[in-house]
Amino acid sequence: MDLAIQVENLISHYGDREILKKISLDVPRGEILVIMGGSGSGKSTFLRSLLGLKKATSGKVYLLGKDIMQLNEMEMQDMRKNMGVAFQGGALFNSLTVGENVRLPLHEHTELDEATINIMSRMKLEVVNLSGFEDLKPAELSGGMIKRAALARAIVMDPKLLFFDEPSAGLDPVASVELDELILKLRDALQMTIVVVTHELESAYKIADRITVLDQGEILMTGTVDEVKNSSNKRIQSLLHRQARDEEVDAEEYLNRLTREAKRH
Repeated sequence: MDLAIQVENLISHYGDREILKKISLDVPRGEILVIMGGSGSGKSTFLRSLLGLKKATSGKVYLLGKDIMQLNEMEMQDMRKNMGVAFQGGALFNSLTVGENVRLPLHEHTELDEATINIMSRMKLEVVNLSGFEDLKPAELSGGMIKRAALARAIVMDPKLLFFDEPSAGLDPVASVELDELILKLRDALQMTIVVVTHELESAYKIADRITVLDQGEILMTGTVDEVKNSSNKRIQSLLHRQARDEEVDAEEYLNRLTREAKRH
């Protein structure tokens, strides 16, 4: 199997607190993998680890065959040229136009001439249905348009890996469906491997080839949409049906943890 991402026994801490507990996962090239989990499940930390933004305590993360935990800063910069990231809020620069935002990675990471850069950015704006909007500022765009502009910037260098953090968050149902269709279109047209972190069930069911369910820093399962839907795991069913976890809280342990965290800060 040709793997785009391979994670082996990944363990991550914040201070004394273990966030990820021996995470192992394979993602074949060309797959859309959706990572789901409740608040505090570790999915954001996992995404940051995949992006090389959070140094893990131990384990290995291979992207396109290279262990990113062993790369130096220059090698990691080269790796990031193969990675596109669309953050939750879009993370566009408000002082720049849409076109300038999209062109930014090309200016920073290539030596292409301005005419070529302009052509490439316009092509990507057309892909996300924002042709003609390149001179507007982010403040002039709707929420869905901001997400699409951020996506255009993420794919402007034709990355092999594309990462989404909560792409549908804050969008109305129509804009959310449009973004789902766009993600599928990108996978099919550009043969990208796509990792999506989301809590939106309807979106996950539509776009995912497979779903990884995280809970309390552990992978409960990775499977197809139908496999996850039909899982007998109670924690998975609670997540899918938005049921509160029936668990006891040790008051003394909770207070001790708060005290320890307060001392660290």
